[in-house]
Amino acid sequence: MESQWGDGGSVGLDDTRLEELSPQPLLTRDYETRPALVYERLRQQHGPVAPVDLLGVPAWLVLGYREALQVLQDNDGFPKGLENWRARSEGRVPADWPLGPSLEVNHILIQGGPGYRPLRTAWDVALKPFQDPRHPQAKRLKAAVTAYADELITLVGQGGKTGVADLSAQFSRPLPLMVASHLLGFPGSQGDDALMDMWRVLDAGPDAEAALERLLATLAQLAATKLEKPGDDFPSYLLAAHPDLSLDHLARELFMLLGMTSDHVGILISNTVVEVISGEGSVRASLSAGMVRETMNRVVMRKPPLVNFVPRFAAQDTPLGNYTIRAGDPVWVSSAAAHADPLFADHVASGTTISTRAHLSWGAGPRQCPARELASAVAAAGVGRLFERFDHLDLALPADQLPWRSSPFMRGLRSLPVRYELSAAPARPPADGPAAEVAEEVLPDPSARQRSSLWRYLTGLIRGGR
Repeated sequence: MESQWGDGGSVGLDDTRLEELSPQPLLTRDYETRPALVYERLRQQHGPVAPVDLLGVPAWLVLGYREALQVLQDNDGFPKGLENWRARSEGRVPADWPLGPSLEVNHILIQGGPGYRPLRTAWDVALKPFQDPRHPQAKRLKAAVTAYADELITLVGQGGKTGVADLSAQFSRPLPLMVASHLLGFPGSQGDDALMDMWRVLDAGPDAEAALERLLATLAQLAATKLEKPGDDFPSYLLAAHPDLSLDHLARELFMLLGMTSDHVGILISNTVVEVISGEGSVRASLSAGMVRETMNRVVMRKPPLVNFVPRFAAQDTPLGNYTIRAGDPVWVSSAAAHADPLFADHVASGTTISTRAHLSWGAGPRQCPARELASAVAAAGVGRLFERFDHLDLALPADQLPWRSSPFMRGLRSLPVRYELSAAPARPPADGPAAEVAEEVLPDPSARQRSSLWRYLTGLIRGGR
């Protein structure tokens, strides 16, 4: 069928089955370097919903904002759960499909069926003390973010009061990992090896498989420890809220929290830093006025860290966009493409200080990300502390030459090279209260930190940059 769908409108419903179409590969070199152009090309050819090839497996990609909301808000019509995938149940998904391992680890983001609701309820209960600013755990978490940020910034400063640093490798990626370690209740620096393995898994390099095995074993051991001796941490609260969780299942949930929070938050921090230091003066002024969240909202509208959500599956034959989605077809919602939908983007004012809350960065509907407030708070505190500690930050490369990394799910910077000037004297936390308590009880002693694999890696970046 040859048609132009420039306005996203329908000119007739195409009933061709997904497996009978010949979709173009999505994850190409063009997608790696210019995903917006790929989305627009698909939109022009197919309208708000397009057939694509995901590394050899056909799927529907939702490009339209209205259609994205329709899918995300209709959990009955488009449920999650790989058991709903017709092609998989019929043996038409290759056993060595590259995306298989990331979707087979059944956790809160993937799971469907009757087990999801009690699991989601337990997640909401376990996260509430850390997401509700009235709770002491939330105050301690914010203080921990500041303390960890100060550690990382001080380490950057060992390279000199002025210099060049990679804020992705030296700040925005390790910071949320360290915060996640605090949430999981790893004692001292014992979680640093696990954090390095999480990094290896996210980078999907040659040692990713071995790193994943070690990481899951470490998390299972942590889960067993929390079962025997509960603490003031997320896994203990999750077990209390859902006592029927097996240790293996709990380890999968901890893996999801560690991986998703760290990658999503790390990308959000980097993208917000770029927005501030490469934007107009009003952007930095709004940050100084304490409007970090508004800056972040503008960032996730244009460059959401999570560009494509994990798949859902049509419960029955359903018209969507200009096609009929058959029961059991996989449907991937692209938040990045939906934000660029002219029917939505043309109504979003770009020059206002107050940003729209209509972005889909955290999803929508009943399965909206349970940790969205936690992740936003960590990113905002990290960005705020960064600009408090540096008198000057400037990109070491033009913004359009920054290197990006894309995956089927995430898109973020490979590196964020900056020229910096540290403040003469860093602002110190109060002598008492949550910040002091965290500094004394949460941060490991310097010798333990220096022995950890994470700190050796970060120190090596300083030495290598001299």
